[in-house]
Amino acid sequence: MFRIANPQYLYALLVIPALIAFFWYSRIRRKKALALFGQKEIISVLMPNVSPTRPILKFMILMLALASIIIAVSRPQFGSKLRTEKRKGIELIIALDVSNSMLAEDILPNRLERAKRAISQLVDKLSNDKIGMIVFAGEAYTQLPITADYVSAKLFLNSISPEIVPTQGTAIGAAIELGVKSFNPQFVGNKAMIIITDGENHEDDAIGAAKKASEQGIIIYTIGMGLPQGGPIPDPANGPRSYRKDREGNIIVTKLDEGMLQKIAEAGKGAYVRANNAQVGLNSLFDEVNKMQKSELETQSYADYDDKFQYFIAFGLFLILIDFLILERRNKYLKNFKLFADRK
Repeated sequence: MFRIANPQYLYALLVIPALIAFFWYSRIRRKKALALFGQKEIISVLMPNVSPTRPILKFMILMLALASIIIAVSRPQFGSKLRTEKRKGIELIIALDVSNSMLAEDILPNRLERAKRAISQLVDKLSNDKIGMIVFAGEAYTQLPITADYVSAKLFLNSISPEIVPTQGTAIGAAIELGVKSFNPQFVGNKAMIIITDGENHEDDAIGAAKKASEQGIIIYTIGMGLPQGGPIPDPANGPRSYRKDREGNIIVTKLDEGMLQKIAEAGKGAYVRANNAQVGLNSLFDEVNKMQKSELETQSYADYDDKFQYFIAFGLFLILIDFLILERRNKYLKNFKLFADRK
């Protein structure tokens, strides 16, 4: 398993293209300056020991050395041991509604973005639990299988948008059914599912799906994203402040269906929380989830990472030595030695 311990230092590699651009610019300026003194053939006779290619070779070697040292500072490492850890926790799946109605701005900056921020904060609080993510609109898809890799969870979370589910709608029942299938069948501990949506279910029997999940020991919690008065759905395709309209030309207002979400939570033996502009509700639900009995989980992770920066340091120093030994001018004593042949 390979990793970079200090990846922030890799940004220093961006200086290399800038140095290359400056080097070529200075070479062009030098050629123009020499051209003012006379013809190239005459100048080459007056400066017989000047090499046109060695400065380029030296610069390339120096850039490779710099890149090698920057990589060394970022501390490349290889995991040498695969360790199986046993921890106590639960399995948790978050099902996030990504339908267009989640773009409504009654909860700022919009329902979907606010939900994503809350999920990110929830992931930061997890320690021994496993988490998975499902996205749904007219259909449901697994965004992240059950995992203890919280870094991956946040990366997958950042990529969520309405475009990742092509079929619009709000199929809460399909999300619950997919969630039931997504839990590890070998895990005998507590399992919970948090559904974050505006509750406008148009597709299926979400209450029936919650009851079936509850019969399998899965607790269903719901979070209602939206305010009672609702809000219009932005339509970016028609302008920055445009909103979706119905066939009669009226602006569509999407409202939170609290009744539906309360019934789903009741059928799933969980709880319902309504979000607002002050809080989303994941914190209070996480407290409820945290009270659930923890069961033993097995996870595999790499331990005892070995630093390999010394190889890059050695390679960089070797290149610097080579750069030092190569002279920019031809050596008059070694002029017949054609290791670095110059084009004339």
